[in-house]
Amino acid sequence: MQLRVVTTVLVVGVATVLVLGAFVLNQIRDGLVETRVDRILSESAQDAVSAQNYVDASTAATPGDLQTLVRAVYESLALRSAGGDTRGLILLKAPDNDSDVFLTPGVSDASLVSVVTPEMRAAVEGDVTQPWQYTTLPDSGDPGVVVGSPIKLRDAGEYELYFVYSLADEQQTLGLIQQVLVFGGAVLIGLVLLQAWFVTAQAVRPVRQAARVASRLADGLLSERMSVSGADEMATLATTFNEMAESLQRQITRMEELSRVQRRFVSDVSHELRTPLTTIRMASDLLYDARDGFAPEVARSAELLSAQIDRFELLLSDLLEMSRIDAGAAQLEFELTDVVDVVVDEVEAIRPAAAALGVEVDVWVAKGTHVATFDRPRVGRIIRNLLSNAVEHAQDGSVDVAVASNGRGVAVVVRDYGVGLTPSQAERVFDRFWRADPARARTMGGTGLGLSIAREDALLHEGRLEAWGSPGEGASFRLSLPRTSRGLGQRPVLPIAMRHEEFEALGRRVQPRHATAEVAQASDDEAEGGRS
Repeated sequence: MQLRVVTTVLVVGVATVLVLGAFVLNQIRDGLVETRVDRILSESAQDAVSAQNYVDASTAATPGDLQTLVRAVYESLALRSAGGDTRGLILLKAPDNDSDVFLTPGVSDASLVSVVTPEMRAAVEGDVTQPWQYTTLPDSGDPGVVVGSPIKLRDAGEYELYFVYSLADEQQTLGLIQQVLVFGGAVLIGLVLLQAWFVTAQAVRPVRQAARVASRLADGLLSERMSVSGADEMATLATTFNEMAESLQRQITRMEELSRVQRRFVSDVSHELRTPLTTIRMASDLLYDARDGFAPEVARSAELLSAQIDRFELLLSDLLEMSRIDAGAAQLEFELTDVVDVVVDEVEAIRPAAAALGVEVDVWVAKGTHVATFDRPRVGRIIRNLLSNAVEHAQDGSVDVAVASNGRGVAVVVRDYGVGLTPSQAERVFDRFWRADPARARTMGGTGLGLSIAREDALLHEGRLEAWGSPGEGASFRLSLPRTSRGLGQRPVLPIAMRHEEFEALGRRVQPRHATAEVAQASDDEAEGGRS
């Protein structure tokens, strides 16, 4: 702001000084030149009349006497005017002079003859009274004025007398004035800029202080305040800002206290519910084990009771985990682990449920080792949540899982090809208790906190969990974990929106362990048959 104001003052100041300086310089030049020209015309008019009177009073009759008269007139006009300014004299025979008396014209400087233009001679010969014009002196290049006047030399006829004046002194004076104006304008602009800088600094200083205090407030330093001095508008601004900061601090403190109370309440309730839930679980297990001897409707009720108690236990576990994460009490136990092993274990665990839904889960692993340091139970829970979510929404399709790594991080992408997500749904998919389709029944349980806990677990590892979806094309989740203390970097390990062809091109496909065992058993049976 200060730079912008000073720049504006500089531009406006320079423009003002230039316009004002040009106007003043033009006025001084016109006044100086006009005064000088008036003096030249007055002086040359007097000299021309004096010369004509001198000739008229002479008694010269012969050509020799007339030449002597011309020389005398020339000497009487002198080479310097009364004001001390150097001037040149030119005496030329008029073009229409047909007198037989020949006189040698007088010229103080032969180079000055070129300043007498045909237009000037025509004006002297005509009816113009004391014609004059601006000219440029040939030797020095200085500006000048030439004044013409007719003179009759008795029997020699009509002649033309020209006075050539130099304006070099006026030009020098104008140059000096221009230098003074330029220097004065520069000093004036400098003073204006200095004043603008100090004045703007006084106005900007409280704004900068407010910006610094606001930045510290945003960083959590709620005790920061602006200093108040004086009783002007800036002091009023500082007072109002401090009042706003105090109100904000009270509100934030109240909200933090309320949040602590809520977290404590959730934690206490979740913990206290475990004891009665254990009793209910024991009773439910007894009823569930004895359901074969009950009536069909009672047996079904026992089954529903057992399933809902399972979900209730899972919800309590998730609530306790969220309360620990919110309170910053989550503990991580890092160990060097191959991510492929974690992924394969979780895929094998979910295969039966996926097979019951008609969903096939394939694991694709890129070349190389994919080892990182992380908390294995938490990362396993992230992948388990992603897999259950993908199987839930695959709609009898398939689920692809990819594992790859680079020098900075390791990534796991879980992709289904089911109903998909809109961009707005992908932004909210990690919100607590949020569901894309609340009316859709769940077939694999779930509490609505799985993806929220998964994202928090990823953040605890300084990693990222991202979602992508497109309606009708499926959804994809990407888990990125750092391999070193340098972090993940900017370049992702795997694209989040991978197609099935990209999974196949990634590398080897991991065979299910139960399928491997069946193949091995079949090979042993064939070998045994061959031996028999």
